[in-house]
Formats: sequence, structure tokens, C-alpha cells
Amino acid sequence: MADAQRPFQPRFLPYGRQLIEDDDIAAVVEALKSDFLTTGPRVEQFEAAFAEKVGARHAVACSNGTAALHLSLMALDVGPGDVVIAPSITFAATANCAHYQGAEVVFADVDPDSGLMTPETLAAAIARLGGRKLKAVLPVHLGGHAVDLPALRRLADAEGAVLVEDTCHAVGTEMTFGNVAERVGDGRHSAMACFSFHPVKTMTTAEGGMVTTNDPALARRMTLLRSHGITREPTEFTALELSLDPSGEANPWSYEMQALGYNYRLPDLLCALGISQLAKLDRFIATRRALTARYLELLPPLAPMVRAVPMPAYSRSALHLFVVLIDFAALGRTRKQVMDDLRAQGVGTQVHYIPVHRQPYYAQRYGPLDLPGADAHYARCLSLPLYAGMEVGDVERVVEALRAVIAS
Repeated sequence: MADAQRPFQPRFLPYGRQLIEDDDIAAVVEALKSDFLTTGPRVEQFEAAFAEKVGARHAVACSNGTAALHLSLMALDVGPGDVVIAPSITFAATANCAHYQGAEVVFADVDPDSGLMTPETLAAAIARLGGRKLKAVLPVHLGGHAVDLPALRRLADAEGAVLVEDTCHAVGTEMTFGNVAERVGDGRHSAMACFSFHPVKTMTTAEGGMVTTNDPALARRMTLLRSHGITREPTEFTALELSLDPSGEANPWSYEMQALGYNYRLPDLLCALGISQLAKLDRFIATRRALTARYLELLPPLAPMVRAVPMPAYSRSALHLFVVLIDFAALGRTRKQVMDDLRAQGVGTQVHYIPVHRQPYYAQRYGPLDLPGADAHYARCLSLPLYAGMEVGDVERVVEALRAVIAS
């Protein structure tokens, strides 16, 4: 009787989550039963399939998106005395990877509505270099929405800098520049693109990352650096002369550390999940686009209090996130109050992101920065639920909950 009187509680909708199906589980179980759990044949299989999917010549799997970003800057020999430009609206790892290498970061402002680095905000960041050497520019495809790559590439080229895309949000995003269809990660405008397969992303390996490139030398260097800088391949120079047998042949236990690398490998077990998920990426994206279309149909009556983040016309986003901009001041409610009220109705939300230039580590290092676009975007942004396991009715429920919160 007590259970019968208990009010109905709809399932909680987080802002994002993975969709794991029976074939994903079967693929992982098969890998568990194989001879390889760490580095095995599925790593190269996943790399080849991913490179083909995005249209790149090479793909290098690694342990997560942060490792992907770090590997890319190591491969470029970014180091002390160099400067890297990154937008302030991003996850901290975009900037941190430069500091891992001893380089400095100049933060670019973003468009206050889209949260994206623009040619104008990149040019303003370049103007603040103060004569320092710009080594790389790291634009972020925030939420899955592509930046204007050709325009950013021209500005980077003019400074002698390399463009490295932070594509951690953009697995599956497509673009059209000059009537030419492109895919994020195909390397038309950048040296490398760095992906993440965290569970809330468009597809997952539980944890994992990938770097795509069209440069075979960069691919070889990242492959070396992700595994302690160690290779078993014969080279012109070897430090292992003592391990050679009398015939001059290397012994089977021989290996050579050629550089200071890291353990950034992605295990075979996780690559098995990645291969399975990649085969369903188009379906996952189609679902996200259908859900987003319903959001866009339902949200206009809530304007101007609530507006969806604008999407660039050239970008066909894979929609990692669905972000709205809320005028909390006009609403007379704090963001925390709105988030708490939505959570009470079973709707989870998140904020992407606190501007990195305002994080204590960077604020203490660089002092106060005036980046009004980043501050304005952060002040209004709220990520609503969006993931492949949702249904259209879930979107309607989220918008109705948001409408009720605004009206209260």
C-alpha cells in the first residue's frame, strides 16, 4: 500500500551519458577472452577505421582527449619560449597541454553567444603576443559546432604557427567551406585534430582519445611518444649494442628508448568498444540531430529569456552538447536556483565552461584578463540533456520543466 501511494518519479535525465548496447558488450567480452587486453590488434583496427571515417590518412589512439592534446604538442616540439593560443571557453586541458611542455598560453576571447573562437578574437589574441613566438593555435569546436577553420588557418599561417584542432566535442561533425564538404579531423586545415571518447561524447571507449593527421612523420612520432618513447623497430642508431648476438642480429628482448614519452596507450579492450561504437556513430548523431530539432521547435516561446546557442551556417554539428543562453538577471533567479529546480523535476544540467583564464592557476600566473565574450557566454550558458538514449518525449519534458521554472 505504501508503494502504491508513493508519487510517480520520472527517470532522471542527465545532461549527457553513454549508450551501451548488447553488441558493444559482446565486443568487449570477446576482447576479454582474447590473448590481448592492453596493446593488441584491435588498436590498429580502431585507428584504421577511425581514420577512414573522418577522412584522414593517419590516426593514433591514446588514453584520453588530454593525452591527445599533449601528444600533438609534443610532436610539434612545443617547449619553453613558445606561446600557444587557446580560447578561454574550453576545458582546462586545452591550455594545460601547453604548460606540460613548458610553453605559455595566451587566451583568446570568444563570440559571446556561440562560445567559439573567431577570426576577430584570434587576431586580438595575436596582437597581445608582445613579440613572443607563436608556435600553435588550438581552436575548439565547442559543443560540436565547428569554428571557421580556413579563416583561423590564414591567421596562424601569417604568424608561422601551426593549427591544432581540439575536436574533443566534435566526433562526427561535418562542415562546408567554399561549397566543399569536409569532416572534422580530415586535416584539410590543420596539422592534427584531437578527439575524446569520454562517456558523454558522441561515441565512447569509456576513456580514450585519438589524434588524426595527414603527416606520416607526426603520426610516427606520436606513436612513439604514447609508449614511453620506446620502439622495438630496428634503427640506424641503437644504444643496445651489448644485446646483439655474435651474428649482429638484435635479440628478441631488445627495445630502444628514443625519446622521453609517456604511457598514453589505449588498451585493446577499450578499442573493442570503440570499434563497435564507431559503427553506430551515424545513428547516434542522427538521434542527436532529431532531438535538437525538437528543442529548436519548442524553445522560441521562451525567448528572449531563453535562447539556443547559435550554430554556424557552415557547420553540420554532431551535437555533443545542447546549450541554451538564459538571462538569469532578467529572470531574477540565479543559475544555481534554476539548476536545482530543474533537478527537482528530474532534469540534469551542466555548465560548459568556467572561463579558463579565471581558474586560480592561470589567474595567478597571468593576472586579470579582460575577455568580455568569454565572461558573457559563461554568465548565461546552461547545457540541457542531450544523448543518444533520449527520446523526443524527453525533450518535451525538459522544455516543459524549464518553462515551469521560468514561470515560477
